[in-house]
Amino acid sequence: MSWIKGLKANFLLRVVSANSLVIAIRLTITLAIQRILAKSLEEYGIAKIGDLRNIMAMLTSFTSMGIFNGMVKFVSQNENEPSQLKELLSTSFIFALFGSLISSLVLAVFAETFSVWFFDGPDFADVFYILAVIAPAIGLQRIFNAVVHGMSRVKKYAIIELVAYIISAILTLAGLYFNHLKGVLLAISIGPLIQLLTLVFIFGKTLKPLITSIKPKWHGHFGNALLAFTLMSFVSNILLNSVEIYLREVLERSLNINEAGYWTAITNISKNYMVFSTALFSLYVIPKFAKITTGLDFKTEVLHIYKTLLPLFGVGMLLIFVFRDFVVQLIYPNFEGMEPLFKWQLLGDFVRLAAVVVAHQFLAKKMIRSFIASEIVSMILFFGLSLILIPIFGTEGVVMSHFVRYVIYFGFVLLLIQRHFARTA
Repeated sequence: MSWIKGLKANFLLRVVSANSLVIAIRLTITLAIQRILAKSLEEYGIAKIGDLRNIMAMLTSFTSMGIFNGMVKFVSQNENEPSQLKELLSTSFIFALFGSLISSLVLAVFAETFSVWFFDGPDFADVFYILAVIAPAIGLQRIFNAVVHGMSRVKKYAIIELVAYIISAILTLAGLYFNHLKGVLLAISIGPLIQLLTLVFIFGKTLKPLITSIKPKWHGHFGNALLAFTLMSFVSNILLNSVEIYLREVLERSLNINEAGYWTAITNISKNYMVFSTALFSLYVIPKFAKITTGLDFKTEVLHIYKTLLPLFGVGMLLIFVFRDFVVQLIYPNFEGMEPLFKWQLLGDFVRLAAVVVAHQFLAKKMIRSFIASEIVSMILFFGLSLILIPIFGTEGVVMSHFVRYVIYFGFVLLLIQRHFARTA
């Protein structure tokens, strides 16, 4: 039974299987949580939760100065070099310290202003005050998480994700019960702190010898290399989340808050199954691509990933589309307005998955110009097409733009990768 041995030896499949159980449990919990939130908070609440998650994503990047992918790359390359790991972590703490302090200051000073901007009044300033307090924990969580990913500790990562998610889900329900929308937002804001505590508890034995012998210190060879990842992360993360927040406002102003809620709901479903690929990229793709030096080896590895990953995602997305009416009634009761959005969102996500696999070569090989160029092209396409298509097709125009931009983005990324290997051949 050589094919069975081959499956067991396939590390990518091991990553897939380890995360499949976690994702299945997470999706089950998410179905219940999202259903409760949708029935209790309706379209307005779902839209505002979407705004906070965009803010959290930007904050997560900024508190660690966007060095997560760089940390994954360098940890995977230096796992067996303790002195190099110590220098890497010492330098990363400098990044986290700077990013966290700036984030805390800005959040504390402008808490009421942000509350008015994003939540239509000063009543939600407490959310931003809490984020200001836990900003250092967010930065540390991101750094430690990068170490786990860089060492490809698949099973421990899966456990960390699951435990933290369950605790966060319980807190979300408690927040909803005691303080409605504000309670939910407060619960979401402390999610990274729960993740940090869970990570330290489960992975502490591995981290302790590294951390106890380290003092924050700048090591130029790692610092300068990580700065490139800072730039790439800021371009990608800040642009994407800013565009999503703005487009949600456009839908609210041009149509109504219900339409903004429908789009947020379909992106929530998308993010829940795409989070599986996100874990796969950091645990497998970046460490693997970082060690590849030839175009032929790169092509072979990409095809290997496609053969393993795309059929699984394709079947899953097809099932979601076929049973979309059931999915809507199960997760978002009375959100029938989101049903026409499934086709374009799912098509866009499938093309996105294929494109992003290849695009992770930019991160693995620190191809700064190529990464920034591709991200800017992607965001301009999404933003511009959405503004053109929303007046014509309504909310469906946003998901149509999502599909079209990733088709063009995929072709652009392939062109940049081809040019890279042609120059290095």
